[in-house]
Amino acid sequence: MHYTWSPWNREPVLNKTLISLLIEHFKTKYPKGGEIYVDTANGIADHIHLLVGLKPMISASKAANQLKGESSHWINSNDFLTQKFAWQEGFGVASVSHSGVQRVRKYIYNQEEHHQTVSYEEEIRRFLKAFEIEIVEKDEEE
Repeated sequence: MHYTWSPWNREPVLNKTLISLLIEHFKTKYPKGGEIYVDTANGIADHIHLLVGLKPMISASKAANQLKGESSHWINSNDFLTQKFAWQEGFGVASVSHSGVQRVRKYIYNQEEHHQTVSYEEEIRRFLKAFEIEIVEKDEEE
């Protein structure tokens, strides 16, 4: 599964050091052979991507909630940021075929380069369009 999510309000609080620490944490906490296996992770200041393997009894939603909850607790427990950290509500997820794993790994590894030309918002719009998911604009009065 290819996951992506952002810090609360898409605040760009994920500095390079924290991203490196998060990658190492995910790989250590969720090794190959577990119910949730983090194969690849990377991100930039305002979002993170993970390529995750799941055992059949774990739903995509349960895995995302565990990964997000455990990692935000870990960030806060270690005082990596001066403010309290939280991930945004929700997440993006797409299944990845065996033949697509290498392509997704490469895409995740190259996040910094990729986002020099494409914003996270544009990336989401392209994803939604590619999968024919309706984009609903938030009403300004809400």
